[in-house]
Amino acid sequence: MRFGELPMPKLPPMTKHRGFPSGLHGTGFQFTIRRANPRGVTPIKIRKRVADRSSTDRKADAAFLHAIWHHFGAQPFERGNLDAGRLSWLFGQEIIPAGEDFDPASYEAMLVINEQQARRNFPQAFEEIFEV
Repeated sequence: MRFGELPMPKLPPMTKHRGFPSGLHGTGFQFTIRRANPRGVTPIKIRKRVADRSSTDRKADAAFLHAIWHHFGAQPFERGNLDAGRLSWLFGQEIIPAGEDFDPASYEAMLVINEQQARRNFPQAFEEIFEV
């Protein structure tokens, strides 16, 4: 460390999901984060979707769910570097806690797709190819 530099805070451990898409191409929507937040883990929370959301917002939700389904399937998965904001749009409906000891402010939180609800709300996310 050089004079005048502040030490980097110790970052919490965070699984990086290799091969997971970083976002929806051509938009500002991100699906993953590069590194742990030095100010603390952003908690996942339920965000209410309203009927007048833009088509791009709805497409981002579907594309994110498509990526989760094709990366993890019906198995529980660790939050890791998945973006809390994007998860929050699906949380409580299509994405639910995988256990009772769920901590919304942990990178190690386990989640699972609520497949029945997800197929009802985003059937295109379960197709082999998702058209953007």
